[in-house]
Amino acid sequence: MNRRTFTWLAVFLLLPALTILLVFKALPILYAFRLAFYDWGISGEKGFVGLENFRALFQDPFFWQSLLNTFWYTIFAVPMSIAISLVIASLLNRGIRAIGLYRTIYFLPVVTSIVAVSVVWKWLYDPQRGLLNYILSILHLHPLLWLEEPRGIFELLTGRQLPLFLKGPSLALFSIALMSVWKSLGYNIVIFLAGLKNIPDVYYEAARIDGAGPFQTFRNVTVPLLSPTTFFVTIMTTIISLQVFAPIWTMTGPPPGGPLGTTTVVIYYLYQKGFEEYQVGYGSAIAFVFFIIILLITIFQKTVLEKRVYYEV
Repeated sequence: MNRRTFTWLAVFLLLPALTILLVFKALPILYAFRLAFYDWGISGEKGFVGLENFRALFQDPFFWQSLLNTFWYTIFAVPMSIAISLVIASLLNRGIRAIGLYRTIYFLPVVTSIVAVSVVWKWLYDPQRGLLNYILSILHLHPLLWLEEPRGIFELLTGRQLPLFLKGPSLALFSIALMSVWKSLGYNIVIFLAGLKNIPDVYYEAARIDGAGPFQTFRNVTVPLLSPTTFFVTIMTTIISLQVFAPIWTMTGPPPGGPLGTTTVVIYYLYQKGFEEYQVGYGSAIAFVFFIIILLITIFQKTVLEKRVYYEV
């Protein structure tokens, strides 16, 4: 088979997948980008407005509040998810029996519907009949309004009024972050386990010969050699966390998005504008501004974190 024939055969085999990507991915993205420059509502296109939607967006205090809520959610959800999954993966990597069973147990929440998981956790958070408040009552602690408390967690812990940027996420948003960490734990555990299996035992043997303890071995051997896996998990978890929507809608929706709008994240705000208020052009502007923000965050992570990654084992 000559090169030309091989090229045409490759194009022919790729054509179905390329067609699907073009029709259901590329064209809708381009059309949505076009809508961002129009005053497009429920009755259809109303006229070209240029950058007016973007100008209004940057002057919209609700957008900035949703952006702050999104960042608070991500700042708490990502480190918790990575730290907990890494610890559990390290424990599972110690050659325990029935490790396949444990992997299945931890992975079950990942394949469970996010809506179903959100409904179950909403019951757990119920202020009157929820399991968590029942546990707090056994410990003689005050019950909490898990999904109804608008005050920031730092404000609740200190008992003092704090500036907006120091209050932290509302208890409602923090509660949703806890649920999301539990939901995604199994996926990160499996990824970390795969990374741990790729670390040769010779490094651990050398550490034991040098007299390193478990903590020193974990810090000086496991963490550096697992850095490519940690780098991948960090970027993926961050992107997924920034796009959170379903738990917000299920646990604190419908609008205004939780107590005093403190759980309204950017994707939820986009949904409100585009699909409830039918400001499709404005919603498209939100989508593309947020796309640029996610892209910049990802580039920043790659630039900063990749310097600490050790690819050679």
